[in-house]
Amino acid sequence: MGRGRVQLKRIENKISRQVTFSKRRSGLLKKAHEISVLCDAEVALIVFSTKGKLFEYSTNSSMERILERYERYSYAQRQLVTTDSEIQESWCQEHPKLVAKIDVLQRNIRHLTGDDLDPLSLRELQNLEQQLDNALKRIRTRKNQLMHESISELQKKEKVLQEQNKKLADKIKDNEQTLAERMHWEQQNQGHNSSSFIQQSPRQRPPSLPLPSLTIGGAFQTRVEEEAGAQTRRNTNTIMPSWMCPRANE
Repeated sequence: MGRGRVQLKRIENKISRQVTFSKRRSGLLKKAHEISVLCDAEVALIVFSTKGKLFEYSTNSSMERILERYERYSYAQRQLVTTDSEIQESWCQEHPKLVAKIDVLQRNIRHLTGDDLDPLSLRELQNLEQQLDNALKRIRTRKNQLMHESISELQKKEKVLQEQNKKLADKIKDNEQTLAERMHWEQQNQGHNSSSFIQQSPRQRPPSLPLPSLTIGGAFQTRVEEEAGAQTRRNTNTIMPSWMCPRANE
């Protein structure tokens, strides 16, 4: 049969209690060492016996370092819990105030739009009218300021455009003037060249070149020209009779 479950209660017998403390302490230290090695955890164990004797265990880091780390984490946790509780309490206090403020703002908006005016007294209506007048004055002032700024900006743009238009007009005028001068100069050059060619003296004219002869008929035309030259030579060589000469009659 297996061992029965031990009832957890204080052992009345001092000797049994001391034996049980020694056994359980050794097992507890063994488990602490095992968890530190297997899980790479930092473990610190402190045990005081009934007689006030201290038994402790810590991993490679010292007990003081582990305790300091514990203090930091426990302090931060306490601060976080305190801060959360304070924030929650503050929210609980602020919620009714915010609800009341929202109600007032919504009621004022309705009054400004001309709704729900029956509960208002004459003084409240006068104050509301004064608020609306002041708001209208501010609105009109801002509107006039924006209009003046817009007009000033448009005037600046108009001035810039006028300057650009003037520059373009001057440029077009210069181009037209240059083109007219060029055409006038070309017309003068053409008239001067034609008049100088017509009024040129014969001495200044280039000598006329002989017109090229058209060769028609080839060798036949050459033969005709040779016969005509021979006839001319015969006529030149004929001796005139003496009675035809004027000096012979003298």
